Amino acid sequence: HHSPEQKERAVVHPTQEKPFFVATGILNTDRNHLVPKSFWGENLQMNGLWNKLQQCADNHFNGILYPKKAKDVSKREIFDDNLLEQTFTHIISREKRNNSEKLPDEMQDFINNMLKRDYPILIQPNGMCGAQAKREIAPPLILLAIKTTELNFKNRQAIRRTWGRAGWPAGGYVRRVFLLGRESSAEMGIDLSEVLRRENKLYGDILQWDFSDTFFNLTLKDVLFWSWFSQHCGQAVFVLKGDDDVLVNTPKLITYLHQQLNKSQNNNLEEFMVGDVIEAGHPNRELTSKYFIPESFYKGLYPTYAGGGGVVYSGLLARRLHNVSKAVHLFPIDDVYVGMCMRRLNIHPLHHSAFLTLSFLEEEEQCAYHSILLVHKRSPKQLVKLWADMKKTQKQCEDVPLRAAEKEEE
Repeated sequence: HHSPEQKERAVVHPTQEKPFFVATGILNTDRNHLVPKSFWGENLQMNGLWNKLQQCADNHFNGILYPKKAKDVSKREIFDDNLLEQTFTHIISREKRNNSEKLPDEMQDFINNMLKRDYPILIQPNGMCGAQAKREIAPPLILLAIKTTELNFKNRQAIRRTWGRAGWPAGGYVRRVFLLGRESSAEMGIDLSEVLRRENKLYGDILQWDFSDTFFNLTLKDVLFWSWFSQHCGQAVFVLKGDDDVLVNTPKLITYLHQQLNKSQNNNLEEFMVGDVIEAGHPNRELTSKYFIPESFYKGLYPTYAGGGGVVYSGLLARRLHNVSKAVHLFPIDDVYVGMCMRRLNIHPLHHSAFLTLSFLEEEEQCAYHSILLVHKRSPKQLVKLWADMKKTQKQCEDVPLRAAEKEEE
């Protein structure tokens, strides 16, 4: 059911009852009672570095310790920008004294920069909110926010020519923005900033910050994007956050989102997130895996999170994630970090099996790609070909239903 990559990221044990992060005081759905005593269950001795840091931050919201503060926090979900700093230095210096284990360099770098989030924007879209904003006639139904890197120009071009077209495809106003850090020009022997500025002049869809574009820094793209979105783009009804190697069935996605809007009278959009949901994942302890997380850094299971190449959430939720992320220490794996922020808000993402990772059995059938919303990993060449095929078969496949959302009603 889960791809090798998902299994690598987090070993999945679906039979387990969700034993992760059951915090007393947060299972009540009344928003005024949303202040957890702790971010995770007290039955586990959590002594990973991240757990200790987070537990300290959580103590600030303990209703028993700080009744006034806690009450305010639960109503507003707005947190102090320097909250996480207050306990960080003390714990880090204590850990350095007590812990002789040598962490991998990437992890050490991550810890050294764990508090830094105020990276300046180097390039941003000329329209207020991504490509196409200048000719806007209504707030966008969906903003496509795509994680990419400086060198992946071919991926960006393929997306612009196919599923990522801005404007009015299929009856919904779509905008697009690419999220980038910086490559080290010393390592590459070339500085791409001028080329990127020209690319942005041409397409108006580049959003780049001044941080190093590494695997463990992918989380920064979420956090900085939420901040930018809240300032510039808050009117967008939905956000698709995806990687630059996914194929999205934009027309079907727009139809699906219109259905969610029609349902939303009784279905709270403030809590809407949908994707390929992974529950009770174990951190990867394989030293050679890029998802490796040592026990000294994080103990326990992961929270429920949406993995794979992309996820869709509401603009309202994006703004709540922006606020709550100020109270959650950065974590090196981006999807898991988003899951932590969702857990903080006591929201469970919806699973939909039309969000796919890697291949699917019926792939060869003529209408296969009309039954999915998103599929991960496809090369730029494959994107262009698949999109052309989908266009050709659009008429004959228009009534094909989406793959069944088998877990959605849980």
